[in-house]
Amino acid sequence: MSPPRTKFPILYRLTTALLVGVLGLVPGYAQPQAEVPALGGIPGLTPQNAWDLTGYVKYMATLAIPDSGDNVLDHLVHQRFNFEYRFSGNLRINAGMRNRLLFGDSAELPGFGDRVGADPGYWDLTTNWLDKRGALGTTSFDRLYLNWHNDHWQLRGGRFRINWGMTTLFNPNDLFNSYSIYDFDYEERPGSDALMVTRKLGFASQLDLVYNPDSDSTLSSYAGRYRFNHRGWDGQLLLGRAGLDNVLGIGFAGEVGGAGLRGEITRFHTTESQWAGQPRADATVASIESDYSFGGRRNWLGRAALLYLSHPQDPDSALAFLGLPLTARTLSFTRWSGYAELGFDPSALSRLTLSTTGYDDGSLFIGLSASYSLATDWQLLGVLQRFDGRGDSLFGQTPSTLLYGQVRWSF
Repeated sequence: MSPPRTKFPILYRLTTALLVGVLGLVPGYAQPQAEVPALGGIPGLTPQNAWDLTGYVKYMATLAIPDSGDNVLDHLVHQRFNFEYRFSGNLRINAGMRNRLLFGDSAELPGFGDRVGADPGYWDLTTNWLDKRGALGTTSFDRLYLNWHNDHWQLRGGRFRINWGMTTLFNPNDLFNSYSIYDFDYEERPGSDALMVTRKLGFASQLDLVYNPDSDSTLSSYAGRYRFNHRGWDGQLLLGRAGLDNVLGIGFAGEVGGAGLRGEITRFHTTESQWAGQPRADATVASIESDYSFGGRRNWLGRAALLYLSHPQDPDSALAFLGLPLTARTLSFTRWSGYAELGFDPSALSRLTLSTTGYDDGSLFIGLSASYSLATDWQLLGVLQRFDGRGDSLFGQTPSTLLYGQVRWSF
């Protein structure tokens, strides 16, 4: 029987104390110096301390402008710690903590705190420390794991990201940590509560085994991946179980004529004919992607991708689809989805990117982002997103424009 999900306020207090100690703010605190061997034996690469602490603070304003209805204005203050402590050259612990303060129109909605504070992991490492009409404060750990390795083996357990995708947009092979292409503000992307064993087999070749438990044992996942390289092309084979599906997957990445070419395909064979009152069927999800760097002073880069789902989901609305936790078999809501992107540097300190995604129901998504480096550790970002399409399409039923403005300080 699976253990019940519980909050861990003590864990947050202990971690906060740990970070304060690391920063040397506790009187009389002396940071122990661990002997960490040089990386690869290269002089000058030996870490000066046994620990590292990095992170950032961001403020972002969001304005949602629906074609019909009232505008919605929200604010987000987002602070992050990334902490690593090295017990030795082979053993370390990592923690990534997100602290967010959200306030504005969305925080006025009933149930907003429950949605934001929900933790999908086996362990509940998220807590809301402020929840009142108009404001929500929440803290969560999306990384908390112990890692050991030697020349041939690696063991990792806890909450960490398992990135099995070989493409960069739509990832049918990414069984454990699928993500939304619309969410630009979460560059770390979510992690999974899991145990992973890796065995290196040679040059660019390894075997990974992962077990990802769920509080409902029926939804637990486990899979193996074999990675290899053949004549300059990377490839991988996947086999296992992802929730209610037995899965078999293939991925590749290489270069043709100076352009990058990557692809993934996964076959999902359901073990249940229905779940939660909804019918289920076998499904195939495949993607192919290419990018080309034109170079030059402006660093022009073009990218295109195509996604295929044999049995796409049928959400009730665009809002319902955008709010769903995605999996590798539900990356879109239509059978075919196409993506195109073009980016360049207007100046040495700025980057401009335009992208568009089309869906075969007539829906259309357009994204425009502009970033500017204000200083060494300061960055300004502006993003425009447009959801539109044919009148009877999912996005066309409720067309809207979203505007984002963000300033970020990294440390």
